Amino acid sequence: MDDRIVEFTHLLRRHGARVSLSEDIDAISALGILGIEDPSMFRDGLRATLIKRAADIRTFEELFDLFFLGLGAAVRESERDLMGQLGLTPQQYQELLEEIRRMLQRQPNLTPLARALLAGDLTQAERLIRQAIEREELEQAGGQIAVALYLRLAGRLALGTVEEELGSFREMALAGLDDPGHRQRLSRYLERRLQDLSRMVRDLLRQELKKRSIVASERERLEYLTQKSFAYYTEEDIQRMNEAVVRLAQRFKNLLTLRRRKARRGRFDLQETLRKNLQYGGVPFRIQLDRRKREKPQILILCDVSDSVLNASRFMLQFVYSVQDLYSKVRSFVFVSELGEVTRLFEDNDLQQAVELALKGEVVNVYSHSNFGRAFELFYREHFSSVNGKTTVMVIGDGRNNYNRPNDWVLKEIQRKAKRLIWLNPESRWKWGFGDSEMPRYAACCDVVEECGNLSQLHRVIERIAR
Repeated sequence: MDDRIVEFTHLLRRHGARVSLSEDIDAISALGILGIEDPSMFRDGLRATLIKRAADIRTFEELFDLFFLGLGAAVRESERDLMGQLGLTPQQYQELLEEIRRMLQRQPNLTPLARALLAGDLTQAERLIRQAIEREELEQAGGQIAVALYLRLAGRLALGTVEEELGSFREMALAGLDDPGHRQRLSRYLERRLQDLSRMVRDLLRQELKKRSIVASERERLEYLTQKSFAYYTEEDIQRMNEAVVRLAQRFKNLLTLRRRKARRGRFDLQETLRKNLQYGGVPFRIQLDRRKREKPQILILCDVSDSVLNASRFMLQFVYSVQDLYSKVRSFVFVSELGEVTRLFEDNDLQQAVELALKGEVVNVYSHSNFGRAFELFYREHFSSVNGKTTVMVIGDGRNNYNRPNDWVLKEIQRKAKRLIWLNPESRWKWGFGDSEMPRYAACCDVVEECGNLSQLHRVIERIAR
C-alpha cells in the first residue's frame, strides 16, 4: 500500500496539487495508525495529511475516486458475485483459496500474473498490470482504448502465456478430484479468473487513460489562463492564479537575491586591475574587484483599481508584497479618482485579506469614474516628498482618463526625481491613444512602459525589472 500512496501523491503533483515529501511520510504514518479497512477513514486520513490548500480539495476528491475506488469497488463486487455463483460462504470461499494456494506451491514456473490471479490476489495482479501500462505511450491514444494499444499491452503482459498457464492449471487441479460439486466449483472459479484477467486489463487501461487526460486538460487550462486577459478572469481563475503569482514572486526573489550576493562579492574591475599590475608588466597577479556598497531600493506603487484593471492590480499588489523583504521600504496607493494609501492594510492583515480590502472600496470609492490626472495631482501634493533617488515608482493602470486633465507634468517631476518610473498597462497596446486613452502622453514621461494584461506578460515584465 505504501507504493500506491507514493504513486497517488505523484499523480496529485502532476495535477498541480502541492504535496511535499514530508506529507508523503505523514500520510503513510497516519494510515499505519488508522488502517485501510474503513474506506471513509482511509479517505479522510489521506486528505488531512496530503492536502493543505482548499483549492486542492476538488483535485484530491476526483483523483482519489479514480485512483482507489474505481477498480477496487468493481473487484469487491466481482468477488461477492463469484461467491454467490459458487454458493459459498466467505469462510468456505477462503478455504477454496487456501486449497488453490497449496496447489500453486507445486507449480514454481508460473508467471507472476498467472500466480496472482489463481491465488485470488487481485491487488498484486492489478499492480503488475499497472506497471505494464506505465511503460506504454498512452498519450497518443486520444483518451480512447484503441485496439492496437490493447494488443501492445497484451504482448507486454504475455496474456497468451498467462491464459495457457491458467488452462494447464485447471487440468491439473481437476484431474485428482472425484466430488462432482467440488469439481464444478473449482472449474467455475478458474474460468472466472480468466474473465477477470481480460476485464482488469481493459478497465485499468481505461482508468489510466482517463487519469492522464485529466492531467493533460488541467495543464492545458493553466497554460490557457497564463495567456488569458486579467480582465476576463472569473473567481475560479483568480484562485488558480494566486498560487502561480506566489511562485513567480519566489522565483523573482531567488533571482534578485543571487544577483545581490554576487554584487556583495564585487565585480571584476578591469581598469583598476591593469593599473595595479603595471609593476608586473601587465600580468594580472592582483585581481581588483569593484566592492561598491549596494543598498536595497525603495518601491512606491500607484494602482488603478477601477473595474477594467481590477484583477491586474490584484496580482501586482500580491506580487510586490510577496517580495517586499527585498526592498528597504514599500508604499502602495490605490486610486480611481481619489487616491488612498494602503500600506497600513498590509501591515495589519494577511496578504490575501489585505489585497481584497484594498480593492473593494475600503480606502477609496471604487465606483467613481477614473481620473488619473486628479490622482496624480493628489499624489504630488501629499506624497511627492517621499520620492528620492533610491525610489522605483510603479504605476499600474490603463491610462483612460475620461477626458479629464491628464496632469502628465506630475509624471515628469517623478521621473526627474526618482531612480526609475515604470508603467504597466493591462490594456492591449494597439488600444493606447484611442478614445480617452492618454497613454502616449504618459508613456513619454516614463523610463519603462509595458503591456501587462496576462500572467505570461507579467512574467516577462518581472524578468525585465530584475535585470
